[in-house]
Amino acid sequence: MPRAIWKGAISFGLVHIPVALNSATRSQGVDFDWLDKRSMEPVGYKRVNKVTGKEVGKENIVKGVAYEKGRYVVLSEEEIRAAHPESTKTIDIFAFVDSEQIPLQHIDTPYYLAPDRRGEKVYALLREALSSTDKVALAHVVLHTRQHLAALMPVESALVLVMLRWPSEVRGLDSLELGSAVTQPKLAKSELDMAKRLIKDMSDDWRPEDYQDSFQERILDLVARKAKAGKIENVERAEGEEQRRSADVVDLTELLKRSLGGKPKPSASKGSSTRKPAKTARK
Repeated sequence: MPRAIWKGAISFGLVHIPVALNSATRSQGVDFDWLDKRSMEPVGYKRVNKVTGKEVGKENIVKGVAYEKGRYVVLSEEEIRAAHPESTKTIDIFAFVDSEQIPLQHIDTPYYLAPDRRGEKVYALLREALSSTDKVALAHVVLHTRQHLAALMPVESALVLVMLRWPSEVRGLDSLELGSAVTQPKLAKSELDMAKRLIKDMSDDWRPEDYQDSFQERILDLVARKAKAGKIENVERAEGEEQRRSADVVDLTELLKRSLGGKPKPSASKGSSTRKPAKTARK
C-alpha cells in the first residue's frame, strides 16, 4: 500500500471511522527541460518586474489581490495563514445524495480511503450501506490548508473520496452559446438510426490494459534510439547545483534513518553536524 498522505476520520452523527487517504492517480508524461541550444546550458525561470524588466529578489516580493483595475490589496503571510480553514482531520458528511445528481463537470480528483486503527468493520458497514441505497455522501474536508467539497462513494470493496469543484468554479452550459441547430435539431429518423447502428457496431467493453499513451511511448523510444546512436548532449550545470543535489541526498538518507529509529552517522565533511536537513520537494 502506498504511503498515506493524510490520516483522519469519516464523521457523521455519532459515527467515527478512522481512515487513511491515499492518492488514486499518478501523473505520467515526458518531462521536457529547456536548454540553450547555443551552449546546452539549462534555462530556468526568473522573477522579473514587468515594468522595469529587472529581476526581483524573493525578499522584495509580497502577495496582492486585485481589488480594482490597477489597484491591489497586499496581504501578509500572517494574514493569509490566519484565513486558512481549521484542519479538523475529519471528513465531515453533511448529506447523502443520489450519485447521478452530481454533474460530471464538478468531479475533480479521486483518492482512495483505507480503514485505519481497527476501523475495518464500520468502514465496511458504511460502504455496504452506500451501495445498497445507491447513495454517495457529500462532505467537507480540509487538505493542505484548503477546504474542499467532496463526495464519498463506494467502489468495489473500497471507499473513494472524490474532490468536487465548488459550484462557483464551474461554468454553466450557457457559456457555450449553443444555437437552436444544436439544442433543437431537426434530425431525420434515418440519420438517427444510422448513428445508433454505428454506435452498436463499435460498442466494446472497458479494457484499461489496452489504452496506452502512444505519444509518450514514441518519445521515449525516440530518446532511446538517439541515445544508442550516441546523440547525447552534455548539459552544463549551474554553479553549485551538483553540490546542492548531493546535500539533498545525504539529508534525505539521514531523515530516513531517523524515521526508522536509527541514528545518522556524522558526515566526514567539516561542519556537517550542525547542518539542518534540507527540505525535500513533495511529489
